[in-house]
Amino acid sequence: MADLKTKPIDASVDAFLKGVVDDARRQDCLPLLRIMKQAAGAEPKMWGSSIVGFGIYHYKYASGREGDWPLTGFAPRKQNLTLYIMEGFDGNDALLAKLCKHKTGKSCL
Repeated sequence: MADLKTKPIDASVDAFLKGVVDDARRQDCLPLLRIMKQAAGAEPKMWGSSIVGFGIYHYKYASGREGDWPLTGFAPRKQNLTLYIMEGFDGNDALLAKLCKHKTGKSCL
């Protein structure tokens, strides 16, 4: 089984966010940092080179694949700001309808 590439690393979250080139995207990250820190009850930590994660949980699939992932997190990607949550968006249609244009995946918005 392949080893997961995205793991917690010892890198500065502040330095990473200061390095976000797009000013609007960088400014969007600041309140998100505070909200996710409070919601997760955990300090931010870099996961790989581009994900700011909060907390940690261990998962194991029926296939036997397992790993660790942040409880929640975000990544200021070049094209979009991506939010990560533990599980999908079932039952959240009314909340998602209030958002601007967006896409969802199994565990990302």
